[in-house]
Amino acid sequence: MNYHVSKQGNDQSKGTADHPFQTLSRAASIAMPGDTVTVHAGEYREWVDPANGGTEENRITYKSAGDGEVIITGAKRITDWQTEGDDVWSTEVPNSLFSVRNPYEVELSGDWLFDGALNAHLGDVYLDGKSLYECNSVDDVHKPEVWSEAKYSDDSLLKWYADVGPQTTKIWANFGGKDPRQENVEINVRPHCFWPEKPGLNYITVSGFTLRQASPQWAAPTEFQEGLIGPHWSKGWIIENNIISESKNVGISLGTEIDTGHADKQSKGGTQREQEVILRALRSGWDKETVGSHIVRNNIIHDCEQAGIVGHMGAAFSQISDNTIYNIHHKRLRHGAEVGGIKLHAALDTQITGNKIYTSYRGLWLDWQAQGTRISRNVFFDNLSEDLFVEVCHGPYLVDHNLFLSPMNFRDMAQGGAFVHNLFAGQFVVQSEISRTTPYHFPHETAMAGYSNITGGDDRYYNNIFLGDKDTNQEPVPITFFEHLPLKPRDETAEGEKAVMDGVPDDAICYLHPVGLGGYNKHPNAKDKKWWEYTKEELKELGDAADAILKGNAVLPVAMDGNLYLNHAVPSSHEPKAEVYEQKGVTVETDTAEGKVTVLYTEPELVRETTDLVVDTDLLGETYHAEMKYEQPDRSPYCLDTDFYGSKRTNASVTPGPFELTLEGPTTFEI
Repeated sequence: MNYHVSKQGNDQSKGTADHPFQTLSRAASIAMPGDTVTVHAGEYREWVDPANGGTEENRITYKSAGDGEVIITGAKRITDWQTEGDDVWSTEVPNSLFSVRNPYEVELSGDWLFDGALNAHLGDVYLDGKSLYECNSVDDVHKPEVWSEAKYSDDSLLKWYADVGPQTTKIWANFGGKDPRQENVEINVRPHCFWPEKPGLNYITVSGFTLRQASPQWAAPTEFQEGLIGPHWSKGWIIENNIISESKNVGISLGTEIDTGHADKQSKGGTQREQEVILRALRSGWDKETVGSHIVRNNIIHDCEQAGIVGHMGAAFSQISDNTIYNIHHKRLRHGAEVGGIKLHAALDTQITGNKIYTSYRGLWLDWQAQGTRISRNVFFDNLSEDLFVEVCHGPYLVDHNLFLSPMNFRDMAQGGAFVHNLFAGQFVVQSEISRTTPYHFPHETAMAGYSNITGGDDRYYNNIFLGDKDTNQEPVPITFFEHLPLKPRDETAEGEKAVMDGVPDDAICYLHPVGLGGYNKHPNAKDKKWWEYTKEELKELGDAADAILKGNAVLPVAMDGNLYLNHAVPSSHEPKAEVYEQKGVTVETDTAEGKVTVLYTEPELVRETTDLVVDTDLLGETYHAEMKYEQPDRSPYCLDTDFYGSKRTNASVTPGPFELTLEGPTTFEI
């Protein structure tokens, strides 16, 4: 059945093309496997809560009719405003207006959310679709000051404050001189735009919509992970070709249902709670047959304050491709540890390809159990913290043909990664984490194979370009665990740099290394004898070093070859014959307004055909803990013999970095 929805329709009609329904909710209440819901142009102020899911052979599809923009919004327009002077206006609305909870009464809260100067709430006030900044009092609305953490300072002068009473909620707002009676002013009234309240509704497609202005709660991995849109712990959704914006926290959530969460946040540490959540999910049926295997592609996601895409366990076996994600966590009214353009836990066999993530707080954060994961052909730039953070994972995970262009490229707090044909133009943090033990799995499934801490290493770096900057530090610089750039001068031994939350190293200090691979110099080389090959007699000769080995705290070896270092980038001692040039050779320009990157090879002779190493599964080997090969989800091998655009490489001569240079003279790539 093909149901139609139109603003000119009637929910009492048949839902045909000639007699359409008026709301998506009406169609969603009756759509069955194999049905399509075609939605015509208009603004739909509702929370779409599907009653049924589809099957692998017969999906339920919700799609735009293509006759104009279809907007699904969690906000309501308000025109009844009274002037209060000083460009301040007020309105009073009945509490019955809010569908599930009053977002102006419910505080932003959850695991790994830091304390802040503002007790922020889930509500928001919007001027022309853009949210204002909450503040602490009516007086702050009358006398607005720039919020020091905001990326866009001028925007932070537009303020709101709310007072919730037994029957009504009063809101004061400063619209910067604009008259809200004449402008498009809205307030948030619904937690979601497209979200099944019941988990386990599989095989639904959502395509071609504008979804905006919702108030989901903070999505921590140990709690119910809400989103503006998402499958709510199910399998096989396709979320494609949508524009998603202005979520109070998460745009797309692929994460956990409430039953997998952990209520006790006081008596147990965060690592213990996280382990229990995983085991509880396994006992409840977390496996490839029931959860995950989603496709999230070709979406534009912006102005979400926690993450563009989040997912704890529920993103396993999924494909996240060709999305544009920007302006994530730009207001920064509250900070937390679950922030990023994409933030995933347990990204088992998840393929993250072709995405563009920029002008956000952090780009991509893979936390716990990145195994069988591939990060390929993504572009990162203008992110305040690092482009890529991999935390307490054992691998294997493959990072190939990406452009990492922000000042800090990579925070490596994991092991078992393979980095191939990337362009790195920023600095690294390389750090072990021996105080936490995290799981690894049997290949290509959710069943646990074991636990281990993170000594670091077991990494491979082949055929990458490192583009240095002589103006940045050439020696390691101590920074705090969650510190972002620009760096603050500090004394490495200064007091007060202690843990602020569970899961942060006791001294909360890590080191920012210059562009290049010098941060791995203290690791053994994979070409030498590996530490687990030592005999008992040889261990005795090592003395104190043997204690670390016997306790499982010895760092793992690394492998490096075919990398190119330009413009004062620093090679590792493990690559003594590396190609190193003081010349720049490559110039990168970024345009945040247009979301574009231009890479110009000004001296291609420095780059072209400098290695004969074609990287494949055999070369990469297998990781130490999971004993798993770098292979595709279907167990077929990788052969990385095509570049960023799919151009074929030859076995005789290979260009490092994402692009294969085939033309003579300077070459430009625009992305």
